[in-house]
Amino acid sequence: MKKIFIILAFLFLLFFLFFIVHKNQNEDKVILKFSSWGSQSEISFLLPLIKEFEQNNPDMKIEFVHIPQNYFQKLHLLFASNLAPDILFVNNYYIPKYVKANLLEDLTPYINTSDYFQKSVDCFTFDNKIYALPRDVSALVVYYNKNLFDKYNIAYPTNKWTTADFLNIAQQFKTKSKGKIYALSYETDLYYVLPFLFSNGASILSNDGKNIIIDEKNAIDTINFYSDLAYKYNYAPKKSDSASRTMAQMFLQQQIAMHISGRWLVPKYRSEAKFDWDIVNLPEGKQGSIVNIDASGYALAKSSKHKDEAVRFINFISSKYALSKLAQSGLIVPARKDVAYSESFLNKAMKPKNAVVFLDIINAGRPTPVNENYQNIIDVLNKRFEPVFLGKKNP
Repeated sequence: MKKIFIILAFLFLLFFLFFIVHKNQNEDKVILKFSSWGSQSEISFLLPLIKEFEQNNPDMKIEFVHIPQNYFQKLHLLFASNLAPDILFVNNYYIPKYVKANLLEDLTPYINTSDYFQKSVDCFTFDNKIYALPRDVSALVVYYNKNLFDKYNIAYPTNKWTTADFLNIAQQFKTKSKGKIYALSYETDLYYVLPFLFSNGASILSNDGKNIIIDEKNAIDTINFYSDLAYKYNYAPKKSDSASRTMAQMFLQQQIAMHISGRWLVPKYRSEAKFDWDIVNLPEGKQGSIVNIDASGYALAKSSKHKDEAVRFINFISSKYALSKLAQSGLIVPARKDVAYSESFLNKAMKPKNAVVFLDIINAGRPTPVNENYQNIIDVLNKRFEPVFLGKKNP
């Protein structure tokens, strides 16, 4: 019994000494809180980068705050409670709210804009100040099932296809498949209508973000056209046709020939699609093929007490090295041009074969006009337009 007591006392002493040493080591470090959303797949690429940064910067510790759901609502509460993280991952939809509230640092001195797609920088620029270093660019493309096009002897879409070409392809699928295959996906959210609006010279907000202009004739005509794809021409699945399935699921089940979506679906389609597929830009409207350009990036809270150290981390996580690692996941379109045009993104051994389309559309695209109330405006408009997108009302 005495021997066991001595062993236990020795183990307790070791644990106590380890705790004291570990505590002292952490007290000597600058601790930075870094918040982000993201799937487990995305986080699996991010966490090793954080660990690597800590190993190369032993004077710093990064406390990663993962908020996978209701991210911005929870971030608002953290700011209101004076508990905001030092570094926050943001997107262009919500950043105007923080800029107007004077909650973010101007990062203009720390960015070499020539490294980035200018439109990704524009997404975070207000009053000639840049409030976040871009990580990725988000825009919509058309995924298409090459096997279905081959099966029904329909020519693939090209990067110069028009709305008329698109409608012709849609009609061919309807006729040749006898209604068994839908030509196009259909989402009841204005986000997916924006490329059609922009391509027809319309928008939700004016360029300066101050006025709602979705009631103009071009916009109404475009929304009517979009709704007709499902409820007049049956080129796309109605809500009752898709039931609880997502458009991605229907595409994988080969019930949809073309799916409008973003880069985030590439890993899923690479691993799950049992057919050959590729991507193309959206068809040209009156003004060409113009998609909505959005961006995500890293911002610095004004409330941070360790701004120099935070900038050091932001520079690392935005570097060519770090973005190359994230690009390998297939989830993002890198905002840095030196990564976007590198093999880590344009990997010819991986689908899609025409990955460069993700980059080409940035040049022709348009940053989404936003203001500090943009998400609230979209929420209201989506609710108002729901009967239109369900074929129950005229826009």
